[in-house]
Amino acid sequence: MICKNYWLLIILSLLLPACQSNFGPDALNNTHYAYNQSIVNTLNQQMLLNLVRLKYRDEAYFLKINSVTESLTFGSSIGIGSELDLGVGGNLIKPSLGITYSDRPTISYQPLQGEDFLKSVLSPISLESLLVMTQSGWSIKRIFGLCVERINNLYNAPSASGPTPELEPRFKKFNQMLSIFKLLQRQGDMEIGPSTNKDNSLMIQFEAIDNNRSAMNELSQLLNFTPTITNELRVNISTNFLSPIANELTIRTRSISSVLFYLAQSVATPKEHFKAGLITVTKNTNGEVFDWSKTPAGAIFNVKVSKSYPDNAFLTIPYRGYWFYINDNDLQSKSTFMLLMQLFNLQSGKPNFTAPTLTLPVR
Repeated sequence: MICKNYWLLIILSLLLPACQSNFGPDALNNTHYAYNQSIVNTLNQQMLLNLVRLKYRDEAYFLKINSVTESLTFGSSIGIGSELDLGVGGNLIKPSLGITYSDRPTISYQPLQGEDFLKSVLSPISLESLLVMTQSGWSIKRIFGLCVERINNLYNAPSASGPTPELEPRFKKFNQMLSIFKLLQRQGDMEIGPSTNKDNSLMIQFEAIDNNRSAMNELSQLLNFTPTITNELRVNISTNFLSPIANELTIRTRSISSVLFYLAQSVATPKEHFKAGLITVTKNTNGEVFDWSKTPAGAIFNVKVSKSYPDNAFLTIPYRGYWFYINDNDLQSKSTFMLLMQLFNLQSGKPNFTAPTLTLPVR
């Protein structure tokens, strides 16, 4: 009996150190993906929730995940116990085995608020930032359709940059311009980059060739400029609407706050909420309900609503007794949402303020 227990103790003493050495890597494999996925889902849900809130003129609020700390401990013990038996059986030797494991994650939240944060989300997105986005692979139609409010005398629904307007916004000629921009970009006949002048301004360069001659003529009429030389058009970019200069594009960009409001117009709402007056109903000149999907932002973004939990949803949040969601196969909306997250992170950055931090130990 003693011999058997002795060998069992030796085997356990060899196995436990091996278990401990694999515990750390195994724990990392098991937790890294889960935390990564949870953080992405949480931030996406927060953004969608705020879009829905803005549709109802409720206050948007953002929480930043400051840190996630995971404390994992694994302990083991091996011992030998003996009992004295005064009977005929003699002494008994018994091995003992103990294993302890604890998982103590701690998550810290920080509200995004304060003067610096408000300035960052209320300030216009810089033209340089839009340049970076267009050069990183994003369609100029998506970038300009979402982030640019006005070019020369073409308006991209400026009244949609705040709470839902009652009257149909101006956007149709801007849509025409975006379609031409997309065509020229796809053909490689348009480039955006720094100007050769010393003023560090930006420049859009068009190449006028036979394949795009009609599109260039339409674009020049929309933007009211003329070719500077035979084969190309060079248009400097400025923000001076009061004193426009010939052959310059005067551009006003949206702030990230305005972008959020603009996209919030494309959030579908239940009929009961229409009747209850919970949202503003935009109407066209004929008194009919305006279709926001015709606008540059509405054409690339759509949030649906359902009383029951939706199937095949990429992102879903509950609000006011309904489920608001983006379909998983709605690639246009998913791309626009991804762009929105990048713009928000780029514009909000790391605000220079100290706000209360909420630290929650997860049990």
